[in-house]
Amino acid sequence: MTTLIAHLGAFVIRIISTLGYAGVFAAMALESACIPLPSEIILPFTGYMVFLGRFGLWQATLAATLGNLFGAMVAYYVGVWGGRPFLKRYGRYFFFNEREFAGTERIFARHGEITVFLGRVLPVVRTFISLPAGIARMNPLKVALYSLLGALPWCFLLILTGERLGAKWNALKPLFHRFDLVIGVFVVLALAFWIWRHVQKRN
Repeated sequence: MTTLIAHLGAFVIRIISTLGYAGVFAAMALESACIPLPSEIILPFTGYMVFLGRFGLWQATLAATLGNLFGAMVAYYVGVWGGRPFLKRYGRYFFFNEREFAGTERIFARHGEITVFLGRVLPVVRTFISLPAGIARMNPLKVALYSLLGALPWCFLLILTGERLGAKWNALKPLFHRFDLVIGVFVVLALAFWIWRHVQKRN
């Protein structure tokens, strides 16, 4: 896992160093479209480029935020056009039935705004949150708006942190790694509980 993260980090640095703002946009678009490129590397390194004078702070923040929004909407429509039909057809093999569809739709209908907003500032969750929003067919304009509102402060603060740290931009990586691990464990436990509950119901 450590080797994979190192390779992803090297890829991020290369694409941003080579493509500039377009690289920031592309990296953040991939990160929010269910491809686990770590924004905890993308954004502080972008801040380091601001520190070097190669990027402007607000221009970099705009590129990162728009990239995040673009990727979020790609993931949303994958959920609408691909994920939903797939689960409709094969969901029973994953303990996902019409009752789960109805429950997911209710959650995003009632609490979609805060779910998407908070999802955009939580490591791990932020990469995937648009997919279930698409499966639930949440209003796309609301998904876009709350993705934007969540992504903007996240991008700005991490880019600013990278700028302030300068050559030590990577110093926070161990802290982010531990936080990612905690969130990941929580997600796995929640998924395991969900499967266990459905197995118990079937039995």
